[in-house]
Amino acid sequence: MHIDLSAHTAIVSGSTAGIGLAIAKGLAGTGARVVVTGRTPARVDAAIAAIRKALPQSKLDGVAADLGTAAGTDALIQSVPDADILVNNLGIFEPKVFFDIPDADWQHFFEVNVMSGVRLSRHYAQGMVRRGWGRIQFVSSESGVQIPAEMVHYGVTKTAQLAVSRGLAETLAGTGVTVNAILPGPTLSEGVGEFFGKIAAERGVPQAQVEKEFIATHRPTSLIQRLASVDEVANLSVYLASEQASATTGAAMRVDGGVVRSVV
Repeated sequence: MHIDLSAHTAIVSGSTAGIGLAIAKGLAGTGARVVVTGRTPARVDAAIAAIRKALPQSKLDGVAADLGTAAGTDALIQSVPDADILVNNLGIFEPKVFFDIPDADWQHFFEVNVMSGVRLSRHYAQGMVRRGWGRIQFVSSESGVQIPAEMVHYGVTKTAQLAVSRGLAETLAGTGVTVNAILPGPTLSEGVGEFFGKIAAERGVPQAQVEKEFIATHRPTSLIQRLASVDEVANLSVYLASEQASATTGAAMRVDGGVVRSVV
């Protein structure tokens, strides 16, 4: 299958590291013009340099803005008014006991994980409808289906993303704009790697051992019995952005290593 998105512009929120960076690189590899976003110019520049090193001919732009805020979203929209592909990847996570999660944390997680995608989709979807073509994605998580007891607030926001994704797909029925959610399972992103690395250093054991123990203890239903790579997740995102995925919309597509025990 040859995916050619050279005629399109893609925005990937939170794309300076991890899954977002891998998606930005994957889309750049299809010829799309990709807008890399992050909170600081230094991070954005570093991400662009990393993609360009691997793909010297890639078409890349960067916008530094905090998309977890309305002001940051407005800054991106003013800089890049239109896009054909929007990947709402921005997200944060934090293991914390339910009884220790204050209101401020709940509100912050909702702003970053949910409202960033709501605000961006509200703007960019309208242009996609006028042009009769578009792709919107929400990077949710298997934690939105199986809420993790160690971070209930995170799981709730990931469930909310699934609802927004399906509702927006219904709203855009028949327009040529597809809307889908991606549900990664445990993935070795930069943030997750740092988290496991810290635990490994504290215990004086290899990080690979900590990762293996996490899967066995917290995600025992995993069929691949390991963390996924960011590229494995990005591959699904690139396909959903393609012309070939035109009949896939309103879906929650799992790339979770089989963690969710469901036949659909």
